Amino acid sequence: MTQTVIDMRSRPSYLHDFYGKTPDTPSFEVVKWLNRRTGSQDELHFTRSKNASAFVKEIRAAGITQAVVVGRDTPGIKHSNDEIKAMVSEHKELVGIGSVDPHASGIKAATDEIERAVRQLGLKGINIEPGFCNPQVAADDAQLYPVYEACQALGVPVTIMSGPTTPRFELTDPASIGRVAKNFPQLKIVCYHGFWPYVNEMIGIAFRWDNVFVVADMYIFLPGGSLYVEAANGFMQDQLLFGSSYPFRAMGQSVEDYRTLGFKASVIDKVMGGNAKQVLGL
Repeated sequence: MTQTVIDMRSRPSYLHDFYGKTPDTPSFEVVKWLNRRTGSQDELHFTRSKNASAFVKEIRAAGITQAVVVGRDTPGIKHSNDEIKAMVSEHKELVGIGSVDPHASGIKAATDEIERAVRQLGLKGINIEPGFCNPQVAADDAQLYPVYEACQALGVPVTIMSGPTTPRFELTDPASIGRVAKNFPQLKIVCYHGFWPYVNEMIGIAFRWDNVFVVADMYIFLPGGSLYVEAANGFMQDQLLFGSSYPFRAMGQSVEDYRTLGFKASVIDKVMGGNAKQVLGL
């Protein structure tokens, strides 16, 4: 059994309707639907995280050492970096990732906010969502390059969200990640959702660029997900990180399910927590 478990992608349901905050709403039903699609045994597990204390209780019960709460800055969902800081500062189990959207705020405002989020608020990285913003762009869009430059200079990772729910599905292709990795070789690039279903392509990018890290989270349980495990048992053992993608999959079940996927004994501790410690500088 692993001693340290770091969940690289987690959000409490009380944070936003998108995460299932309000029963009897379309968003609530979507959260239930996603839980069914990704194999959660209890599709209503997320209703227990009604406040910060309940959320942390869930984390502890799952055997998770620390959970990374990911901020978002998109037209549909926005959590200020101060809000993320306030949430995580009260609980040692929580680690905060900030967020910016240079298309909405402008480049200077975004880079100034990155500086503030990291240096003043102590957040451990910056999240961007190219395919969910306005305009919807690929990860190598020129307006995002100052974000990468700022994160590289500060020595913090950038996390990039993609996946099959991206409004423009072609933006899920991780080829753009390779171009960013080439141009910013000292930047740690964390790819949420493993850019599923482009599993082979994502693995190919990680093979070529060892500054690319993959959080396959809930998609590791879907068809093709075993390839992430196969890669981690070889060259990618330092580049795959555990994530539950809570509230869209149950925390505790995900921890236990990861342990049955076939990771080598020499690899499982890295995947479940060791790699995240290195990437986040914990």
